[in-house]
Amino acid sequence: MAYIFKYIIGLVIGLIIAVFASLIAFKKGIEHRRKVAEEAIGSAEEEAKRIVKEAERQAEGKKREYLLLAKEEIHKSKVNLEKEVRERRNELTRQERRLIQKEEANDKKTEDLDVRSSELDIREEEINEAKVNVEQIEQRQLQELERISGLSIEEGKQFLLNSLENEVKHEKAMLLKEIEERTKEEADRKAKDIIATAIQKCAADHVSETTVSVVTLPNDEMKGRIIGREGRNIRTLETLTGIDIIIDDTPEAVILSGFDPVRREVARIALEKLIADGRIHPARIEEMVIKAQKEIETIIKEEGDRATFETGVHGLPPDVIKLIGKLRYRTSYGQSVLNHSIEVSHLAGIMAGELGIDIMPAKRAGLLHDIGKAVDHEVEGSHVTIGADILRKYKENDKIINAVLAHHGDCEPTSIEAVLIQAADSISAARPGARRETLESYIKRIQKLEEIAESFEGVDKVYAIQAGREVRIIVKPDEVSDDDLIIKSRDIVKKIENELEYPGQIKVNIIRETRAIDYAK
Repeated sequence: MAYIFKYIIGLVIGLIIAVFASLIAFKKGIEHRRKVAEEAIGSAEEEAKRIVKEAERQAEGKKREYLLLAKEEIHKSKVNLEKEVRERRNELTRQERRLIQKEEANDKKTEDLDVRSSELDIREEEINEAKVNVEQIEQRQLQELERISGLSIEEGKQFLLNSLENEVKHEKAMLLKEIEERTKEEADRKAKDIIATAIQKCAADHVSETTVSVVTLPNDEMKGRIIGREGRNIRTLETLTGIDIIIDDTPEAVILSGFDPVRREVARIALEKLIADGRIHPARIEEMVIKAQKEIETIIKEEGDRATFETGVHGLPPDVIKLIGKLRYRTSYGQSVLNHSIEVSHLAGIMAGELGIDIMPAKRAGLLHDIGKAVDHEVEGSHVTIGADILRKYKENDKIINAVLAHHGDCEPTSIEAVLIQAADSISAARPGARRETLESYIKRIQKLEEIAESFEGVDKVYAIQAGREVRIIVKPDEVSDDDLIIKSRDIVKKIENELEYPGQIKVNIIRETRAIDYAK
């Protein structure tokens, strides 16, 4: 036990000694590190002082270098400035020398001008004296002329002016007459060339249309089936189409008669479909008539499109194109109005091209000029006014509307296109074979028209013009007054309406004039 106690005491003492030794060693380490740190700080301070001194030395060198550069730059600027000042002084010296020379020249010119001014003053005095002398001589001559002629100055001037005026009037009248005759000859020749060229370029075949259609039957027994029991089939077909169906002794044929070509074509198509189908009874007839009407509407649309495409006229409203297509089934004296309108469009376009004007308005007016005939059997009035009303409804150009109104002379043409439509319409209607009217009936109608006009009192001369569409009447001015013209024109119109059959309308134009005629000998 004692041994253990001693051992513990020895161990404690050893531990205490070890602790003291460690403390002493730690203190020495601290002292060593402090000395090392102080030595490092001293070295850093010396390095810093050395760097500062080096920087101050370099800064001083840069300062001296920059001062030298600045002195050199100042010296160069000073040299350049002195050089520029010397050049400016030299230039000012030269300009001063030139100004002095100009002043000397101006002084010399001023002296010359003074001399010439003095000379001119002398000349002016001499001219004034000569002028006075001339006026005195002229005055004496005028007085002598007045004494010899017996006329004053004003009277003599008036006499000369009158003589000169009469001479100028005569020469002007002769010149105007010569120009007018030459212009007429040239215009007539050019117009003939243009019309001939248009006719040659637009050659068209003509086929006369009729007012009846013939439907071929497979056999005569079909006639009885068409008539039906107690005639109910034929009555149904006539009622639905408005066309007369003539069934006579003509073998294997039925005749459809009617002045409305659209209805007649509907009846023909419907009847042909019924014959091909074989079932003919009122319900089937009504069905076929409806199909035929739809087919005709399609054909009308296609014909309208074909006409616009063929003539190159675009931008027309669909309703107007449909009316143009209906003209396929409209005839005038056997001439197809649609083909006639297309031909007029081509002719007007060709003549417009020959004249060097825009061809599209002329072709458009030509295609639309007879559009009123598509509905003239449904609307009151002439086809001219109906057509103009249709075009106004669809906002057509005023120039086109005037051409439509003027193509039969119902109003005065206001454009070249309107005149071209008149000419093209007459050319198309006058082509051989275009219209079915015979020459004899045409001549008789013209003669009858002139006879009706000549039957009235006070009529001097009568001329039927524009293919009988206008009658021009010249009355005797001493027998018919201006107030009588309106009454007489109305009486002539009534007599023409009562005694003459004619297509379209006839314009009655009465002329009353007084002429003064004299002859130069």
